[in-house]
Amino acid sequence: MELFQAQVSRLRDLTHDVREIDLRLIAPKMIAFKAGQFVSFEVSRQRQPGTVTRPYSIASPPSQPELVTIVLNRVPGGPGSTYLFSLREEDRTQFKGPAGTFYLREDFSRDLLFVATGTGIAPIRSMLLDWSHRGAPGSATLYWGLRSQRDLYYQDELEALAKAHRNFSFMTTLSRPENGWQGRSGRVTRLVEEGMASVKHLAVYLCGNGGMIKDVTAILNGKGLCPIYREKYYDGAGEEDREA
Repeated sequence: MELFQAQVSRLRDLTHDVREIDLRLIAPKMIAFKAGQFVSFEVSRQRQPGTVTRPYSIASPPSQPELVTIVLNRVPGGPGSTYLFSLREEDRTQFKGPAGTFYLREDFSRDLLFVATGTGIAPIRSMLLDWSHRGAPGSATLYWGLRSQRDLYYQDELEALAKAHRNFSFMTTLSRPENGWQGRSGRVTRLVEEGMASVKHLAVYLCGNGGMIKDVTAILNGKGLCPIYREKYYDGAGEEDREA
């Protein structure tokens, strides 16, 4: 993996605990990566010696090689999010990458199904933007599970993508909606059960908590055989843990 120097060009709080960070590359000035891959930061541990490595998916598309966007939760006591949430615009940082086997494949003969929970949307956002940039071959569907209304973000962006491409659709479901929610509620696995009658011409990308990945994989396997690419995005400490 290559070492990159970058400067924070924009910070955007997407929700009460989710932040989007744009990193403009300084040296090298561009990064070549596949949609879905990640970069890694070496960060200090609070009150402990040494550093730890924390990976974060690139949420921006490969068509913008001068920029790396990451999307992350604030995790109390988490060394990765503590460091990244401390960054301010124009601060400099460094990371290594790209890496990861969870990326959008070149085979567009199959329709695409993306399933995410929480900030598992980050690599899938990169994939969807790349799919759109390539001319949106075939059809693509996104099912995204979040907790409540205050956890919603990227909805306007997804709406715009759906308007631009009639072959793209998405649905967000909330597991703990508050009063007034007019959309779908419940676990994202229910959307997969109800929405996918056949997997014959499908390629599937799953990113989020391990329970979702296990359950959705079982549902899909019960409907037939298709390529399924997975990345677990959560461990007991609340920071990202990849199992591609």
